[in-house]
Amino acid sequence: MGQVGKNDIDAAALWWAGPLTIVASVLLVWATRLLAFALLDLPADFPPLTYGGLAFFTVAGVGAGVLVFLGVVKMSATPIRLYRRIALVVLALSMIPDALLPGRVPGATWPIAFVLMVAHVAAWLPIVFVLTNPALVGKRRREFA
Repeated sequence: MGQVGKNDIDAAALWWAGPLTIVASVLLVWATRLLAFALLDLPADFPPLTYGGLAFFTVAGVGAGVLVFLGVVKMSATPIRLYRRIALVVLALSMIPDALLPGRVPGATWPIAFVLMVAHVAAWLPIVFVLTNPALVGKRRREFA
């Protein structure tokens, strides 16, 4: 399959694909929380694990990611390929603060850190599979409509 170039991205599609990515990320992060609380004994009042805390950080992080994607589309000849690499590096880096929580933040445990890391992956999935999906944001998608 050939590379999708910046001229192959439908800028108008990003007006709905960006918000869809953010909403899908928040929903997946909340589903991760729901599953984690069903399986593990976690403190419901730990601020980063509250629905509000998770939503805030997910909207901020994924929203910034959407803006970065817009910049990459403008500057790169192969924006999807480059952005997926950037997103993977940022995902790995985003887990460092979570790994540093236990022993440094009152109430933080390794299960909490693990759940937060899984939530990062849950937020990342729509970024890679919705926002950078050529079938959704590519100009060729119009041919099938």
